[in-house]
Formats: sequence, C-alpha cells, structure tokens
Amino acid sequence: MRELLLLRHAEAMVAGPDGRDIERPLSLHGEAQARAAGVWLADQGAVPDAVLCSSARRAQMTADAVGKALRLPSVQLLPAIYQATPGDLLALVENHAADARRVLLVGHNPGLEQLLALLIEGRSEDARGMAPATIAWVELADDALEPGHGRLRAIWSP
Repeated sequence: MRELLLLRHAEAMVAGPDGRDIERPLSLHGEAQARAAGVWLADQGAVPDAVLCSSARRAQMTADAVGKALRLPSVQLLPAIYQATPGDLLALVENHAADARRVLLVGHNPGLEQLLALLIEGRSEDARGMAPATIAWVELADDALEPGHGRLRAIWSP
C-alpha cells in the first residue's frame, strides 16, 4: 500500500522580513506546532521514504522541525508546491517520488485540503479544511494516485 502524508505548514507570521508572502517565517506558536507534528509522526512510526516541500520559508521551517523528531530523507524543495492545484500536487508526487512507498508532502492550503478531498472523495470541491500543522495520512488503494482511491488512515492537528 502506498501512503501519502499531507502536512500543512505550521502557523506563520503575518508578514515576512521583506513583505513577500513566500518569505513569511513560522511564529513561535508555529514552531511548537511543527515540533509536535514531528513527534506525532514519530509516535506513529510514520517515517517517509521521500519528502517534498514547498520552497516557502514557513514550509521549510515546518519540515526542518519535523526532521528533528524523525530521521527524514533529504528534503526536496519544490517551488511548484507553492500555490499548486491538487492536480499539480499529484503530478509533483509522481514526478519526484514515484518509487517511494510513503511520501511526506509539506505545503499550503487550499491545495492540500483540496488534494485530500480529491483523493478521498473523488472531487476537490468538498475540501474539509486543514488548520496549520495538520497532518492527513492517506492510504492509496492499488497504489493509485487517482481521485477517489484514497482512504483516510488518520488526521491529526496540534
């Protein structure tokens, strides 16, 4: 069974040092959320084979904090995850982690919550929302990264 761990970045500051959204760092609360996410993944034994992360500073900081609790493989920073659609995210997983059995995808809403709805329910319009630092653990039937082929194994929020 192939698995996808969707992790929305933890809580970020309102503005980055240069005013650009992509440079917003985690808040102190967000840093604690990200560490807690790493601890939860470690407690579950959910160590990924591949990590795909948005190049946004808050996503990188989230992945770094998770990495302190888990022994993560090298993190692939992918600028395309920032503002990606669910279809874009599926293509990125296929193109950058096709051989991995368990992939950790660190990114943003609305893309992640729409991807979760697409995998579980077969359509992205019913996105249920993912608060900062939420993890959705999806098992993929027949290893297929296709709409409606996922089963939600767990969802966790700090």
